[in-house]
Amino acid sequence: MTAKDQLLQELDQIPEPMLKEVLEFVLALKAKQPVKSEKSDVWNAYLASKKEREEVYRRLANS
Repeated sequence: MTAKDQLLQELDQIPEPMLKEVLEFVLALKAKQPVKSEKSDVWNAYLASKKEREEVYRRLANS
């Protein structure tokens, strides 16, 4: 049984007022985590820029 399956099983047994608290907790956890796709997009743009300007940086270092 996966963690998701266990969580869903437990959620079925929780009264509605407590479910609202659980939802708030889950949303707070999601808000704390950086979005991976945004981070990787920024990193990939940096790497592309670095590669694009590699020759320029090398010439500046050698001058």
